[in-house]
Amino acid sequence: MKLPLFFIFGFMNLLALAQTEEDLQVKQNIIEFFDAFHAQDSIALKKTVYPSILLQTIGVDKEGKSFLKTENFDDLVKSITSIPDSTKFEERIMGYSIQIDGNMANAWTPYEFWINNEFHHCGVNSFQLFREENTWKIIYLIDTRRKNDCSVLPE
Repeated sequence: MKLPLFFIFGFMNLLALAQTEEDLQVKQNIIEFFDAFHAQDSIALKKTVYPSILLQTIGVDKEGKSFLKTENFDDLVKSITSIPDSTKFEERIMGYSIQIDGNMANAWTPYEFWINNEFHHCGVNSFQLFREENTWKIIYLIDTRRKNDCSVLPE
């Protein structure tokens, strides 16, 4: 009886390792996205996303009303690459929560955004990714943005 249990637990460990490897691949894609983002490298940035990526932001306007804004990825790339070298910007990812089912993944990443070493805003990114030919690509990115209550960011 001990031998079959050994194989069952060994198989379960292999499954856990395989999932961990997938999690690392998804996380690595997001890391590469932000590396390219911070380097203002449009070519590297485009390698991390699917061509028809959808970008959205949820926020609150000056009147306190919630809004949902859809942005064109090429416009985002243009705005990032046009930031002057004298302006330092950094999106600091505070953690990763990754879920995978087959060729679909979701990554939930709380963040803080800093400009010239000063806090600007915080929120959460929700990445949807698609695995095509063993490569994860971001197909959808939605984020929240706020200037207050950053200590209560979900993990």
